Amino acid sequence: MNSLVIGIDIGGTSIKFGCFSQDGVCHKSLTVPTPQPATPKAVIDVIEETISVLRKEPQLENLGLIQGIGIGVPGPVDPKGKTSIIAINLTDWQDVHLAESLEKKTGLPVILANDANCAGVGEAWLGAGSQFKNMIMLTLGTGVGGAIILDGQLFVGHTGTAGELGLITLNPDGPKCNSGNNGSLEQYVSVQAVRRDTGKEPLELANLALAGDKFALEYWQNYGKLLGAGLASLIYILTPEAIIIGGGISAGSELFLPTTKAEIERRVIFSSQWGLQLLTTKLGNQAGIVGAAKLALMNNE
Repeated sequence: MNSLVIGIDIGGTSIKFGCFSQDGVCHKSLTVPTPQPATPKAVIDVIEETISVLRKEPQLENLGLIQGIGIGVPGPVDPKGKTSIIAINLTDWQDVHLAESLEKKTGLPVILANDANCAGVGEAWLGAGSQFKNMIMLTLGTGVGGAIILDGQLFVGHTGTAGELGLITLNPDGPKCNSGNNGSLEQYVSVQAVRRDTGKEPLELANLALAGDKFALEYWQNYGKLLGAGLASLIYILTPEAIIIGGGISAGSELFLPTTKAEIERRVIFSSQWGLQLLTTKLGNQAGIVGAAKLALMNNE
């Protein structure tokens, strides 16, 4: 029989679950609302209840035993992947021993990772990055998350918190960031930045641009330039084979990625961008649970 793992992606409004076999096939997925307020106890209780439901699924019982759990959390985790250090869109969420709590409740090994890192691992395993050993992923959402894959491995640094690609400085005198930085890349290419600059949601602004609206078209052109400038810094440091763009804003990528590519070509010396591919996510909003499942499989090896 196969061994199965559960991949979980904790978000501010919903928690996604997927039960995967070792070949990457998802045999069952479901989404439940994130409890409000999203305190550690409330979230742990909901996860435990949902795992209990999955373990009783007849179709899963016939496939094999669930052997482990991987969880993506919206914030940094400790180097061992056991403690969620902080998550600003959850309630009272600081130094939460999430893995230990769920291991006691389920009897299964649990590994944690930042949600953007999980998305990057998912894309590297089964998505747009599957043919590359060195890639980065940038998630353009409410904030801007990142993941670094070096030589086929997720890079998190000695503290477990490396890869906060959205927090690099784009403009030293720019808008203040929650990180304490000013003018971070996140302050120019996130959903919050689009709202601040235009008073509109990214989808609304994308639709206006597709309808020929001059202001919207110019906005996305400038957006692409800013994204390209931020990516140029990352390319010089990491020289990836590919950059995967995900998150909600990536749905309108046709409006800004050509400008982003042109900006990279203008700013980055040829030897540092040779063969670089700029791609959009293949797995979409499922990348997080796919990557969490992959981390669970690796944790069991």
